[in-house]
Amino acid sequence: MKLTVIGFWGGYPAPGDATSSYLLEKDGFSLLIDAGSGSLSKLQQYIPVTELDAVILSHYHEDHVADIGVLQYAKLVNYYVNGADGILPIYGHVLDKEGFATLSHEYTEGKAYQPDESVDIGPFQISFLQTVHPVPCFGMRITDGEHTVVYTADSSFKEEWIPFSKGADLLITDCNFYAEQNGESAGHMTSKEGGEIAQNAKVKTLMLSHLPQYGDTKQLVEEAKEQYSGTVLLAKEGLIWQA
Repeated sequence: MKLTVIGFWGGYPAPGDATSSYLLEKDGFSLLIDAGSGSLSKLQQYIPVTELDAVILSHYHEDHVADIGVLQYAKLVNYYVNGADGILPIYGHVLDKEGFATLSHEYTEGKAYQPDESVDIGPFQISFLQTVHPVPCFGMRITDGEHTVVYTADSSFKEEWIPFSKGADLLITDCNFYAEQNGESAGHMTSKEGGEIAQNAKVKTLMLSHLPQYGDTKQLVEEAKEQYSGTVLLAKEGLIWQA
């Protein structure tokens, strides 16, 4: 199992970067988790669009789905240039019917996942936990049968993250706020809260992502380390985690 960070900013991307997006690969299968602003440009530095096998979305805020439209155009252009390379499945929830409807296009098909059921996508089995966010949003626990990645997507803190993340090899947390701030009303977490979840869930590695555009983001790592005794990574484009 190999995860590459494609985008990691919250809200909007810094110059030359992208918002939330992660490429998960195993045995030749490529799954894109969220497709934030700028992610399609960055993705093509790692794999061609034609080699993408599936996409899964946590929710429909633009910093997680902004590049779905341009991905659909990429599929359309590739059809005219090289011929059809198949229909790309894009998995999303249906609690936002308007958002879900945008996932189907000439060469993409929206596929509904059920929050209370796991879904198999290629070599990965994915289960869900609804987050604490202004719109319906779902975190994911992704396993290949040997290793596990947990992605909180956008969420403020809730105790359920601890059992949901239990023993994960990698936990990617929303870290839109510094330790002294309060992200509850915005539906986001602090560095301290991410560290607390990682420590109590006994995960092997914590990655802080969905980062703020202000302050010294390296401080987030130090703050998380005050709560968590394991390895802490600060998300950046091209960062690779592998198990």
